[in-house]
Amino acid sequence: MDRTERLATALKQAFEPTRLSIDDDSHAHAGHRHAGGGHFTVAIASARFEGKSLVERHRMVYGAVADMMPAEIHALSIKAIAPSEEQV
Repeated sequence: MDRTERLATALKQAFEPTRLSIDDDSHAHAGHRHAGGGHFTVAIASARFEGKSLVERHRMVYGAVADMMPAEIHALSIKAIAPSEEQV
């Protein structure tokens, strides 16, 4: 399983998301000092984010993937929302 699939699996298990997209931006960081770990952009919607602040949501996501950092994930850009915040 590659690291994008591992990231998706960890997030699905932790949050049962109604929406999840993951972009691997690592190619844009080739040659950087920490290029060994991946750079990812994650957009996730989960009922588990209801009533949580942005900081709490980010902490929850980082906690769910902590075992992948920093070896497999070097940088993680997160957009975490509750389903009630999704635009139609």
